[in-house]
Amino acid sequence: MEKARFAFVHSNSIEKYHYPDSCPFKTERAALTKSFLLSSGLYTGDDRVEVAPVPLSLDEMHLFHTQEYLAHLQRASAGLRSSSDAAAGLGAPDTPLFSDLFAYAALAGGGTVTAARLVLDNGYRAVFNPSGGYHHALTHTAGGFCYINDVAIACRICADAGKKVCCIDLDVHHGNGSQAAFYGDPRVLTISLHESGKTLYPWSGFESEIGEGLGRGYNVNVPLPAGTDDALYRASFKEIVLPLLSAFSPDVVLMELGMDVLSGDPLGHFRMTNNAFADLLPQVMGYGAPIIAIGGGGYNPYNTARAWALLWTVLCGIEPETEMAASASSIGDFAELGPALREPRFLTQSVTLEQIALEAAETIEYVKRTVFPLHGL
Repeated sequence: MEKARFAFVHSNSIEKYHYPDSCPFKTERAALTKSFLLSSGLYTGDDRVEVAPVPLSLDEMHLFHTQEYLAHLQRASAGLRSSSDAAAGLGAPDTPLFSDLFAYAALAGGGTVTAARLVLDNGYRAVFNPSGGYHHALTHTAGGFCYINDVAIACRICADAGKKVCCIDLDVHHGNGSQAAFYGDPRVLTISLHESGKTLYPWSGFESEIGEGLGRGYNVNVPLPAGTDDALYRASFKEIVLPLLSAFSPDVVLMELGMDVLSGDPLGHFRMTNNAFADLLPQVMGYGAPIIAIGGGGYNPYNTARAWALLWTVLCGIEPETEMAASASSIGDFAELGPALREPRFLTQSVTLEQIALEAAETIEYVKRTVFPLHGL
């Protein structure tokens, strides 16, 4: 049997690009993730390599975005502002314009397509692009720190190659752009667990949004209440995602691993630790399909990078046994973080949690009642 191979998509060139200092989105998270892994000797090895991202071509961008929007984005990135910027979603606090914006979006998003091609053409078991995950960009507008939707483009490339694709979006924000891309397409099963649109941008992703036409039942939303913790999240994942994975039997799984689910993230309202994703990831890997993992949200850079470093070790099957029981302070600089990647586990017990568990249960039952029969479940 051929030995499994794993790739971390990154390069020094991507580290030169930055959103404005005032913007919560920090491109530095990817390099910080690499630093965590290098410091622990877990970055590369016999079966683990770094691969440089290849920038998206205009043809690849056109797989999802309109020519008019891309031309507008190029002009704005070059400093040519216009009265129609707002109509394209550009220049808002969550879509700032900055030098080399287009070059960064092409390179960061290109990392996800690079990951897809490593899986499709080179047989990699798992590839991680921490700089990817721009799931809010629509065909003709930017939004939510996202300009080029690499999720939609990579899934489209995999589907056009004849692969059944499951896109599992675990960012705290609903992936509205990715949903729009495949709302009527049964080749891509899109599953999103996120904070409810009742309390969080982009105010969408309700359980009733299940796709249309041939794609009915292939768009699955599990909106969870603010205050969701590890236990409630794991239970929701087990109830919905795992049965659908089994029924759909994908050839490729793309996972957006947004770390804005973590407790204390300034833009989300969940109460989770990084253990939740580390516990769930092996369950997805157990289905045997190769995994394209991408970053997404996460607005505490240190906690986000530490979590992504942990997930890289889980993807590659190299997480040290000592990590399983180790503890570390939850926030701070490297000296305070110590050697452990996992956060301390904690239990949330409150009347409020009981109330949100009931709300989550109603959502899960709705999905089971409306979506599961469409997949023979």
